[in-house]
Amino acid sequence: MKFIQRLINSFNYAITGIIKVLKSELNMKIHFIFAILALSSGVLFNLSKVEVLILFLTITLVIFAEMINTAIEELSDLVCQEFNQQIKLIKDIAAGAVLITALNALIVGYVIFFRNFKPVTLDLLYQIHQTPIHLTFVALVVVLLIIIAVKSRFNKGTPLQGGMPSGHSAIAFCLMIIISILANNALVATLALLLALLVAQSRVEGQIHSFWEVVCGAVIGLIVGILIFQLL
Repeated sequence: MKFIQRLINSFNYAITGIIKVLKSELNMKIHFIFAILALSSGVLFNLSKVEVLILFLTITLVIFAEMINTAIEELSDLVCQEFNQQIKLIKDIAAGAVLITALNALIVGYVIFFRNFKPVTLDLLYQIHQTPIHLTFVALVVVLLIIIAVKSRFNKGTPLQGGMPSGHSAIAFCLMIIISILANNALVATLALLLALLVAQSRVEGQIHSFWEVVCGAVIGLIVGILIFQLL
């Protein structure tokens, strides 16, 4: 019985650690969201056993690296509360390990899902591509007007710096849609999406916007870009 109780306690401690990281670390929340999306997509598409196994291993590796990085940061802060160049180097190395696993996850996800998304993506881009190019400028102007209107409603920040929603993210994702439409190529669309995600991530990392401000801006940019080109 004591062995069983110790085993249960071990699981409780481990789950507590996972919940702690998930609550306190924004990057872990992002990893979980992408993991859920990837696994959900794996259910919808006809993935082989090998592809599913690679998907699970990749997700596990990213989450594992993020938890180790968080543990190193917590231990470093406990050992030294003041700024220390060596401590900073240790944190940077740990963060670099997470970045490598995240980039690997992007590559793995692209390779696994590309064959499934390519026909759908190209069909959608072809349909939208039939609209006039001048709608590009219409889309950008509409995005800017919406951002200004929403920011004035919340009375916080300037049109392109701080506040709800993120203007940079809105423009970046609207441009991503425009580039994808004009290029009419799935690979270009993927690269444009990656650039838009980097813009959004930089706004959060720079503490200019919160996570939800960036998400709101991205949604506005996506919706406006698609609707302008599809409906007009």
